[in-house]
Amino acid sequence: MSIRTKQNLEMELSKLKGFEKPSFMLEQYATPAHIAADWIWQMAMRGEVAGKIILDAASGPGILGIGLLLLGAKKVFFVDKDKTIMKTCMDNYNLIKEEFELGDAEFIIEDISLFDEQVDIVVQNPPFGTKEKHTDKMFLEKAFSVSHIVYSMHKYSTQKFVESISKDYKFTITDMWRYEFPIKAAFKFHTKPTKNIDVGLWRMEKL
Repeated sequence: MSIRTKQNLEMELSKLKGFEKPSFMLEQYATPAHIAADWIWQMAMRGEVAGKIILDAASGPGILGIGLLLLGAKKVFFVDKDKTIMKTCMDNYNLIKEEFELGDAEFIIEDISLFDEQVDIVVQNPPFGTKEKHTDKMFLEKAFSVSHIVYSMHKYSTQKFVESISKDYKFTITDMWRYEFPIKAAFKFHTKPTKNIDVGLWRMEKL
């Protein structure tokens, strides 16, 4: 069995479990299946998935990394410091592996600052840095140190910050996609069932 269309990929990713009890301070919001599928498909069309070794930083339930494995990634490092969500990530991986032949996966429960492998590509939907300042900066700095191609999602309003830090680390922004990121109500202070956040997905490469 193999994935042949973006819609097929989205359907498989929509089966995965998300955050049951998301952490407010860790800003845990799962990447929606339709955004993850579009993101991964864009990478596949560039030849940046099949046979690649990829880091899924702040992997959460693993939707990005599992999607990449579904499209032929050689290996994915899933890194998240939350033990509970890593268990969900492993469950999701094992669920998909029942139906599909997947590449290697390594599940690492630690702060992203401790990751020291070199990889072909980094994908990340890190905390936006609104609860704990500069968290997004830390993730980008780590990504720039372990790969020459980085896909990173941030609030669109932080565009100038992303452009500035990319330049500082001698990375060039080659592409940017913009999405309405739906966040379902998960905390008491949420007043609406779903809130849309304006986000950007930046592709950065050290040329």
